[in-house]
Amino acid sequence: MPLQRRILILVSAVVLLAVVGALAVVRASSRAEEKNRVQAGGPSIAPGEVSLTPGDGGRRIVFRNMAWGPHRDELATAAADAPEGPRTASGVSCLRFHSAAGTGICLRADKGGVQDSYRAVVLDARLKEVTSRPLAGIPTRARVSPGGHLVAWTVFVGGDSYAGTNFSTRTSLLDLRSGKYDASLEDFTIHKDGKAYRNADVNFWGVTFTPDEQGFYATLATGGQTYLVRGDLAARTVTTLRENLECPSLSPDGKRLVFKKRVPGLSPDAPWRLYVLDLASMAETPLAEERSVDDQVVWTDEKTVVYSLPGDFGADLYSLPADGSGAPARLMTSALAPAFLG
Repeated sequence: MPLQRRILILVSAVVLLAVVGALAVVRASSRAEEKNRVQAGGPSIAPGEVSLTPGDGGRRIVFRNMAWGPHRDELATAAADAPEGPRTASGVSCLRFHSAAGTGICLRADKGGVQDSYRAVVLDARLKEVTSRPLAGIPTRARVSPGGHLVAWTVFVGGDSYAGTNFSTRTSLLDLRSGKYDASLEDFTIHKDGKAYRNADVNFWGVTFTPDEQGFYATLATGGQTYLVRGDLAARTVTTLRENLECPSLSPDGKRLVFKKRVPGLSPDAPWRLYVLDLASMAETPLAEERSVDDQVVWTDEKTVVYSLPGDFGADLYSLPADGSGAPARLMTSALAPAFLG
């Protein structure tokens, strides 16, 4: 092939790639602009003050607002007895969020020129930053202890989904009373089958704290299996209790855990069903949700749990009895990461 023709082909290829790249940028920009416009029929949202103080203004839900418009991704609040009613948006943006006893944890993206960075930001009751830590990956789980003194978070440091096996996580703990920071639960001593255990493939995620704030439950993954573990903060140990539990969430009385469980025969992309574990008897009860739930469930009270499923504008929240009865009911549209206060 003549040199001139080869140069012409090369130049044409470069131009084509440039055009494709430009079209992708335009399309992404158009999509982002579309998300900034209020959707027809969406919830009523107005800017205002949002408090994390329990009982401040009655029982409320604070959550990540997913509704398209100028307040998308901001923490917002709505009355717990009228969750589809008007929302108040805070101006504080979070990718993951949780709150208890006037303390909030906000996993946040900081926009960069080339690549976003992420931080875990501890918030006070008025959503003011108390302290923060840089994150090593993409935010996925966050929890505050019942008394508001401990916070935990999990990020993906490799991969971006729990559905498969090719991922790596890092889970961190911060004691707000002492300032003690554990950058990774992998530094804790693992007791498995009555023996100390170490393996390079260990991952932790989904921390939920005990009411006395002396311990926690979490998921441990190793050797292709997941385990429920009980953690002891003073001893810096975790002990395996049961196989095939992920993203546990402890009931307010500390007696039951709701969790997602991989069920054989389901699609590898949607493998989970929700169960409740009674910690005294270790008996499992399947909940009346037949869809696959990839979330760390929240208890609204001793009888009801709330979780997210994909929706038209990111995610919707559903409520469900915690005793296996009833049926799922949509609680809120365009909402994620709820905390029930008051």
